[in-house]
Amino acid sequence: MKIAANPHRGQGLTDPALADIPYPSTAAHRPADLLARCPRAQKTDLIAAPDLANRLGVAEVNLKDERNRMGLGSFKALGAAYVIARKVSENPNARETYVTASAGNHGLSVAAGAAAFQQKAVIYISEQVPQPFADRITALGAEDVRSGETYEASMAEAAQAAARDGAILLSDSSWQGYVARPHILMEGYLVLMEEVFADLTAPPSHIFLQAGVGGLAGASAAAARAHWGGGPTIIVVEPEAAPALAASIKAGRAVETHGPVSAMGRLDCKEPSLIALKGLARDADFFVTLTEEEGERGADIAQEAGFASTPSGAAGLAALVAASAAPDQLGLSSASRVLAILSEGPAV
Repeated sequence: MKIAANPHRGQGLTDPALADIPYPSTAAHRPADLLARCPRAQKTDLIAAPDLANRLGVAEVNLKDERNRMGLGSFKALGAAYVIARKVSENPNARETYVTASAGNHGLSVAAGAAAFQQKAVIYISEQVPQPFADRITALGAEDVRSGETYEASMAEAAQAAARDGAILLSDSSWQGYVARPHILMEGYLVLMEEVFADLTAPPSHIFLQAGVGGLAGASAAAARAHWGGGPTIIVVEPEAAPALAASIKAGRAVETHGPVSAMGRLDCKEPSLIALKGLARDADFFVTLTEEEGERGADIAQEAGFASTPSGAAGLAALVAASAAPDQLGLSSASRVLAILSEGPAV
């Protein structure tokens, strides 16, 4: 594991290219109000894991369990489906086609949201996305299109298709000229953190947040700062093969990274979301990258503890496991209270 302190903490990046990019929303009441009308929008559990805490030498480990959020198997259910629900609530008679690219879970959310509101969804997936994800997307009534070797290549194809066909592009990332929908999408993730705030009796000392393009991490970190202030140490976790956020923080601007395909597939994104990057540059304390072996080890330990997930879903826990071997680097101690997110269930 490589650890880098964030030199921009509290101030954010000064790159002029980010001047018009919004910070992540902290308006949790908007998605909460809309999701309250959804019969499948039950709250997920915050699990205390004392055996893991003892094993890792900290006082508490609390795991936010997103492994079956709304029956879709990941936190992503709170994102794209919320965007679609919000748009339909504004125009109930609209019939639209939503187009996106996905490394897996985002596509499920788009497909489920479209199906729930009688809309159409077309999901572009790269050659690296496992077939079971494609099967689950089509089972929800969406069309899947295999295109490109990487998530970024699939997204380029999706954007071209949306422009060509007059469809709505619904990405979970953001870039210059495309911020409105991903900003709303990230707002949906705030429901997860509102549930954490209700369940925790004391703020955590450390929060581990896994990141692909950074939507979950950016929204969660912004919410944590708004609720708990500067107290918790926030650690953003990425695969060593795809350090889009860590490399951008080091460069002081958004950069594209290159590397092999990672087994942490849902985190294998080579470019950051600009909204997430802007927020995390202000809110995160550390950026860490995991080797493939460390990612697998985190998933194994989650499995042994009874919390079956994937190297992507357990990446926050994997970083805690790796950090426990040298706790001083992240300020961990026997008094630390750790929050991590199990962001998806085991592979099907």
